[in-house]
Amino acid sequence: MKKLFDEVSYDVSRCITQKYSTSFSLGILALSPSIRPAIYAIYGYVRLADEIVDSFHDYDKKALLQRLKQDTEAALRDKISLNPVLNSFQKTVHHYQIDPDLIWQFLHSMEMDLEKLDYHSDLYKEYIYGSAEVVGLMCLQVFTNGDKETYRDLKPFAMKLGSAFQKVNFLRDLKDDYKILGRTYFPGIDMSIFDNHVKTEIEKDIELEFKEALTGIRRLPASARLGVYLAYKFYLSLFKKIKNTPAENILNERTRIPDFQKLAVVMRGYVRYKIALL
Repeated sequence: MKKLFDEVSYDVSRCITQKYSTSFSLGILALSPSIRPAIYAIYGYVRLADEIVDSFHDYDKKALLQRLKQDTEAALRDKISLNPVLNSFQKTVHHYQIDPDLIWQFLHSMEMDLEKLDYHSDLYKEYIYGSAEVVGLMCLQVFTNGDKETYRDLKPFAMKLGSAFQKVNFLRDLKDDYKILGRTYFPGIDMSIFDNHVKTEIEKDIELEFKEALTGIRRLPASARLGVYLAYKFYLSLFKKIKNTPAENILNERTRIPDFQKLAVVMRGYVRYKIALL
C-alpha cells in the first residue's frame, strides 16, 4: 500500500533528523503532532544536500548534487519517489503548497558550496538566502498552512531566524569550513587575521537578527510557537557560548553544547513559555 510506504518515508526523515540534530529534534517534538512529519521531511531533504557538499569527499559531489536535483524534479512531477526522503519531501511540498522556487534556490546555494568563492556582500546575501532563509520559509508555509496573509506577515522574521541560525553555524564550523573545506563565508574578512575584534563585529549582526526574529516567533500559530522558540533558545545558547570563546579557539575547535545542557535549555524554555515570558 502506498500509504504504508509514505509512513515509512516520513519515519526515515524523522530518523535522519534525530541522528543528525539533537537540538532540532527536541524542538520538533514541541510542535503540534500534526505538523511534525512535514518538518522532519524538510529537514531530511536539506540534510541530504548538506551531506553531499560537506561530507562526501571521496565521491563526485557535483554529480551527486545534480542527481539529487534531477530526482527532486522527478519526485515533484510524479508525486512519488523510491527514495524515502524525497518521497516524504514531495508529499509535504504538495500538501502545503510550498513554493518550488524556494527548493531551487536552496539547491543553487548548495551548488555554490562546490566552488571556492570569494564571498563579497551580494554573493554572501545570495548564499544565506538560499542555504538558510528559504528553509525557514518552507517551514513557515507548513506553520501557516495556506494562510497567505499570515505567511506574508511573518516572512521577514522567518528569514531573519534562518539567517541567524546559519551565521551561528558559520562561526561554530569555522575550523572545518576554513581549514578542511577551504570556505570563507564572511565577506571582507581575512581569516589569517581573524581576531576578537573581527569576531565581535560578526556577532553584532547575528545578535540583531536574533532580536528581530523573536518578534516573529511570538506571532506564530500556537501549533508551531513553542517548537520554534526552543530551536531559537538552542541556537541562542550556542551563540552565547561562541561569544564567550576567544577567536583563536573558534578557529581551532568546534564549539558544542553538551546534551545535558540542551535538556536544561528545553526545561527553561518550556517554563518561560508557560508563564508567558516568551
